[in-house]
Parts: sequence; C-alpha cells; structure tokens
Amino acid sequence: VGKKVQAIYLWWHKPVIDKELLQSLPNLKVIANSGVGMDHLDLKLVASFGVKMANAPRAVSSTTADTGMALLLASARRLVEVHNISISPSMEYCEADILGVKIAGATLGIIGMGSIGYKIAVRAKAFEMNILYHNRTRRKVQEEHAVGATYCKNIDSLLQQADFVMLVVSLTPQTHKLIGKRELELMKPTATLINISRGAVVDQEALVAALQTGAIRAAALDVTSPEPLPRDHPLLKLKNVIITPHLGIRTDKATYMITEEAVENILAALNGLPLPSEVLPS
Repeated sequence: VGKKVQAIYLWWHKPVIDKELLQSLPNLKVIANSGVGMDHLDLKLVASFGVKMANAPRAVSSTTADTGMALLLASARRLVEVHNISISPSMEYCEADILGVKIAGATLGIIGMGSIGYKIAVRAKAFEMNILYHNRTRRKVQEEHAVGATYCKNIDSLLQQADFVMLVVSLTPQTHKLIGKRELELMKPTATLINISRGAVVDQEALVAALQTGAIRAAALDVTSPEPLPRDHPLLKLKNVIITPHLGIRTDKATYMITEEAVENILAALNGLPLPSEVLPS
C-alpha cells in the first residue's frame, strides 16, 4: 500500500521515520506529530523528500503547563512523601521531617518562554510567585507586564536567584545537557529543578550528584533519558525526587485536541493549503 499513503500521523514517536520508510512512500505529503517536540525526527531528511511536517502546539500548551505547576506544587509540599506516610501501617513521622516550601513569594525561573512557558507564568502569577525567565528572544513588554515576569538575558543570573527552576525548552544541539554540574552549582541549595521538556536537557549524572550532596533541594521530572529509566537507576532511589512518566499532554481533552490539530494539518497539506502548524528544518 506504499503508493497510496499520503499522510502519517505520528503518535508517541511511532512509526519510526527513517530513510527506508520515506523511500517506500513515494506519494507521502505530510507528517503530523502528536505534540510539540520534534527531536525524534530528522527534519532535514524528511524535507529532502519533499514532505511537509507539522506539530500540535495549540493542543498541548495548557495541559503541559498544568503538569509543570502540578510537579512544582507536589515537590514543594512533598506530597509523595507525605502520601506514603499517610498510608503506612504505623503512620509515624516527625513534623519537622515533612516541612514543605512556601510557594507564595517564592521566585520561579522559567527557562524557555514559548507558549507553554508563558502559560506557566500565568499560573505562577496566580500563586503570587515572582517570575524570572530566560529565552532566546525577549517577550513583548506588554506580555511581561501581564504576568509580572522579568527577563534574564543571562541564564546564570536566573539560576542564582530562582527558588524553582522550570525547564520548558525544545531539545536541540544547543540545549542538550543545558543544565549540568556548573549550572546546578549556581542554583541555591534550597532550590528545586523541574523538567517538563526533554530528559537530555539535563545531565542526569550531575543531577544525581547534586541531589545526593544537597547542592539543590529537590527535583521533579516528567521526562528522563531514557524513558523509562533502568530500574536500578540512582534517581529512582532518592526521596527528594518526583518522577512521572511523561504525563505532559496526557489528558482526555488534550488527546482529542491533538488529533484534531493533526487532522487539520493533514487536510491542509492534502489540499495544497498552508499548514496551520508547519515545522520547517532549521
């Protein structure tokens, strides 16, 4: 059926798009991705076959921002730890051992202020947080004022000031291991790292060391490298870590909206119209 295929809808990186598959589909016009991140695709290879590509940014931004805030709150108030205490047979604990961190008045540093990062800022403002952000391009002044965000041209300045650092960047060669030993040492020892982007944005060995030595207080990760982690990975043994299995977009409504957005892009491509969410190779 290779000659009949004109569109591919990628769900959770399946099917794998490689040269062999592209060569077998001579009439392929478009690949629509179920999500924002396109790091699993060789964009230049796909484009070389004359195939257009699209992602689903509108569908996933709100639900991914919700995931980021959920991880921030869960880590700050140590919800996983206290849940385990609450269901334990003895229910024994010392109140001093379950003290959380206050959210209101704390400083959130957002690295990556695209559509998802901005929606996180909107949510953080409602929690009365002070907001810093670092991005390749600065937001409009009106957008900054709307959420009370301050731009940090230098990422080091953000890391040194933030009580919570949230990673919301795409995975590129420039952002691979963006947060490593040096960056973690710049953070406050009371700070929390939250990653809802891609696991490879963080040097995981350096993160383990920072969590074990108290260089930072905690981490909350919706993404790891690989996914899932090997069952003997040291991150799985630390009490000051929350790990979720890439939940970012996984809600019933978001899944439906992602499919709608993909279909919209596919129909546009098949009808020779501009793709609403076209992604071009850089």
